[in-house]
Formats: sequence, structure tokens, C-alpha cells
Amino acid sequence: MYRLPWADRIAAVASLTDAKRLHLFELVASSPRPLGRDDVAEAAGMARSTVSFHLDRLVQDGLLAVEFHKPAGRTGPGSGRPAKMYRTVGSEIGASVPDRNYDLAGELMATAIEASQADGAPVAESLRAAAFLKGRELAEAAGDLEEFLTESGYQPEHDGEGGYLLPNCPFHRLSRAHAAVVCDMNGAFLRGAAVGCGSPEERVAPAAGAGHCCARITGGD
Repeated sequence: MYRLPWADRIAAVASLTDAKRLHLFELVASSPRPLGRDDVAEAAGMARSTVSFHLDRLVQDGLLAVEFHKPAGRTGPGSGRPAKMYRTVGSEIGASVPDRNYDLAGELMATAIEASQADGAPVAESLRAAAFLKGRELAEAAGDLEEFLTESGYQPEHDGEGGYLLPNCPFHRLSRAHAAVVCDMNGAFLRGAAVGCGSPEERVAPAAGAGHCCARITGGD
């Protein structure tokens, strides 16, 4: 489950606060096929130069993607250069302040329920296994544990002893109503992440007190 960095997701959502840009995005999103700049300019009743600027900004912000196609009905030599076409990206972009990741929680819980139904294991056991595996899988692509924690929304802070405090919980709202389930899942996810980054899972320890994640990362390798 790849996510754009938090700042990029905020920028993408903020990009649509421009009324013209939002209108152009909606035109492209509602089309069953990629659209060229001329198509969008005609449909929007805007100058082609204005449309080009906003479409390319939407690409830059990760909301649209570009394809190149030959003009319809033309083939062979002299048929013209491939035209720049725009389509929406396949993935969703969501952003929250502070950073949350309820999509990940939903994926882990659905995976656990499916596994439990398939093999008869307790759901809680299946959830811990799914969370550990996902944490390890995602962390293996990160440079180190601190980088992974930052990308995942935990906002790690050095504790002065070689470890990290985690001021932000990516599953905050869920944890308030279902602390036992969510904190168990979160601990397994972080243990998997530690292993994925080459650290022992024992570096993940409970953290008491309100206002931050239920786990912390202790010092050591």
C-alpha cells in the first residue's frame, strides 16, 4: 500500500481549491477515455494555454496522469505526433491533519477476517499476523526505521536514549473506541516494521499515557 508523502497529499487536495482546476479535473474524471488539451479547452470554454497550465499542475500534484496517443483515425507516416492526453490516476489520494491511515487499518482487518474464515484461527491472532507481515513488507522498502515511521505518520521524536517517542497515532479515532484491538494490531505492525528495517522486534515497547501512540521504539539495534 504505497502512499504519497503526507505533504504531497496535502498539496494535492489543496490544488483542487482552485475553482478552474477543480472544474478541469472533474471534466477529465468524468470522461470514459483520456482527453487532450483541445478537448478539455472546448468543453470548459477556456483558453488552451490556461487549460494546459492547470492540467499540467494537476499532473504535478499527482491527481492526473499523462498518456501519448496518435490522433484518432490517423496511422502511418505523416499521421502526426502522438498527442498529450490526460486521465485520472488509478489510486485515491486522501489527506488528514494530523496524518491518519484508516485505509491501512481497514485492509489489515479485512485480511485478518478472511484468514480467520479460511483456517479457523481466532481473528485476533490473524490480525496480529497480518499486521506484522504488512509492517515488515512496507518497511523493507524504507531506508531505515526512522524514515519508515515518518512516512507512516507516527511523527517520531528522539527520546535521548537511542529510541523514539511516537506522538501521532495513525489509527487515532479507531483506537479511542477499540483500544485493545487497535493497539494490539499497531504493536504487531511496528514489530514487523522493525524486523523489515533490520532491527529486533523487541525494540517495540508499550508506551503509557494519553496524547500519543500506544507504542514506542526503544534504543538499540
